[in-house]
Amino acid sequence: MSYQVLARKWRPRRFSELVGQEHVVRALANALDADRTHHAYLFTGTRGVGKTTIARIFAKSLNCERGQSAEPCGECSVCTAVDAGRFVDLLEIDAASNTSVDDVRDMIEKAQYAPARGRYKVYLIDEVHMLSKSAFNALLKTLEEPPPHVKFLLATTDPQKLPVTVLSRCLKFNLKRLLPEQIIGQMQRILAAEQVAFEAPALSDIARGADGSLRDALSLLDQAIAYGGGELKADETRAMLGTIDSGGVLSLLQALATGDGAALLAQARQIAADAPDFAAVLEQLAAALHRIQVRQLVPDQAREDEPGIAALAEAMDAEDVQLYYQIAADGVRQLQLAPDATTGFEMVLLRMLAFRPPAAGEPAPAAPRAKRSGNASATATAARPAERAAPRAPASAGPRASMAVADDAADDDRAQPGAKPAAPAPPATFEAPPPGDATAWGELIDRIALRGPLAELARQSLPSAIDGNRWTLSLRPGHENLAIPVMVEKLREALSTALGRPLALHFATSTEVAATPADHAAAARDARQAEAERAIRNDPLVQRLEAELGAQVVPQSIQPLEN
Repeated sequence: MSYQVLARKWRPRRFSELVGQEHVVRALANALDADRTHHAYLFTGTRGVGKTTIARIFAKSLNCERGQSAEPCGECSVCTAVDAGRFVDLLEIDAASNTSVDDVRDMIEKAQYAPARGRYKVYLIDEVHMLSKSAFNALLKTLEEPPPHVKFLLATTDPQKLPVTVLSRCLKFNLKRLLPEQIIGQMQRILAAEQVAFEAPALSDIARGADGSLRDALSLLDQAIAYGGGELKADETRAMLGTIDSGGVLSLLQALATGDGAALLAQARQIAADAPDFAAVLEQLAAALHRIQVRQLVPDQAREDEPGIAALAEAMDAEDVQLYYQIAADGVRQLQLAPDATTGFEMVLLRMLAFRPPAAGEPAPAAPRAKRSGNASATATAARPAERAAPRAPASAGPRASMAVADDAADDDRAQPGAKPAAPAPPATFEAPPPGDATAWGELIDRIALRGPLAELARQSLPSAIDGNRWTLSLRPGHENLAIPVMVEKLREALSTALGRPLALHFATSTEVAATPADHAAAARDARQAEAERAIRNDPLVQRLEAELGAQVVPQSIQPLEN
């Protein structure tokens, strides 16, 4: 007997064998047992999560010779014919290759005839969103008033392309992407039944590569077993998938956390020597950063068996983790624009290093030399990166950490022979903004250099009441998720340090919040964008191209120049 691929051999044949779609199974099982089935069902979801499988089991449940139920026998001639794909009253139509109105009219004409063997004639239309507009129009009347012996089961990966008139005539079920743990559990059961030896890390790599699709996972599993000569080995699976082991990812993050550029490049080139899929490596990096952030902000939801992740969560600022994640995610899309994949990968890592602010006690990078051009602004511009990179105290240190840094600097000055006594540090010049004054509040946010999620929380809020050292900040509904306890505490510490006195900070949700700094920034961006579009459309060269060559300006391609 010829070999049957795992995805087909282990395709579920009853509802109880399905993985991860309990919400759909429960609804269909109740309808079947109560004999209250609808005439048209729509199953949506990404590839390989069970849309057509559920439709086939449903068809078998409707027509089983032992009676309609959620548990078909699996042994009668109808059940075995459905499993073998030769049941005459189950008509599977691929809408991708049968898109025309004539195909649909032919189906509708045949639907009028009674089923040949079963109780119902079942039409399973896969990728239904591929039907033409005229084909949908032809189908509508039958979907609304089908013959009593006909059931329509529609499946699609893109429900947004279906007309509302079709959606309104169907019961819709959204199938979920499977979690990695669910995919791993199913693969373990299959490998045990197939008597294939495996290493657990290989299953994790395959589950991550499957991206929520069990069918894709089983196809990768087949490929990995063949690649490993009948066994599933972690190193060989990673080589096949183009991924790297978790230790390599953690080494990259450790180099970033310490600002060690030499170690970062050395590790990147060691990874490149194995010719991986650099997009997959960046996705691994982003996944590790996600686990770090969860451990930092929601520790009770973190995994317990990740000592490397726990150490990095202590060593890295939460704001930096957000920045690195964004750079890694954007880097996946930008790899195709790089001169070559290795260069693109290294540049993503170097971008993280370049935007990493020095920790307390680290020397600030020297400002780049400005080319002598007689333009004073060139020198001023060149100095700005150094100003921005001034050492900062850890976010959790508060006022005492800042004082400690200042005291250390004074001790160094005193240790030098002949050094003049250090002048006392000037007192803080920050003042509390008047309640409701978005401009003053925005200026304070800028001056104390808030970053990342902390800056977003501050900019989306507005001081609504200041009673001595007790501040109340208001947020509009929909933004309250920004005010998680750890971010509120960090903002309180930053404001207390800036004003030189301890503050008590309270957030309230209000529908009457006036314009916030975020609103002002958005209005300024819109104004700059409108001015940029006006300038482009009024440009004589652009107008000439439009008039003589029929050129058209694409508004989305216009970006204002930054000052």
